[in-house]
Amino acid sequence: MRNAALVLGIIGGLWGMLVGFVSFGYTEVLARWSELGDILGGVENPALIRTVSLAAPVLAIAGAAMARSSNVLGGVLLLVATAGMFYAFGFGVFTMFPIAMCGLGGVLALAARQPDRH
Repeated sequence: MRNAALVLGIIGGLWGMLVGFVSFGYTEVLARWSELGDILGGVENPALIRTVSLAAPVLAIAGAAMARSSNVLGGVLLLVATAGMFYAFGFGVFTMFPIAMCGLGGVLALAARQPDRH
């Protein structure tokens, strides 16, 4: 289960990075050309979006890396990344995979009681 948490966390973190790049970039575009917010839709809290765009994928990848050696801490980091992505970005077409993968990876890391068999 620790190996599954590792793989799911890394894939979820990479997908989260993609969502984070787009979200952070969108807030930058809106900061420079605020009139686009009227056409495309604005962002209520750009600081939150920018913070989670950076922090959630980093926490997911770090939690995945820790899942094998320190499963409880790795699982908690994966679940914190999941909650951050869900809170900041919501559950949609582009966020469902990173949220689901990081969440499942976090649960599997926490459920792992003994080291994986090789």
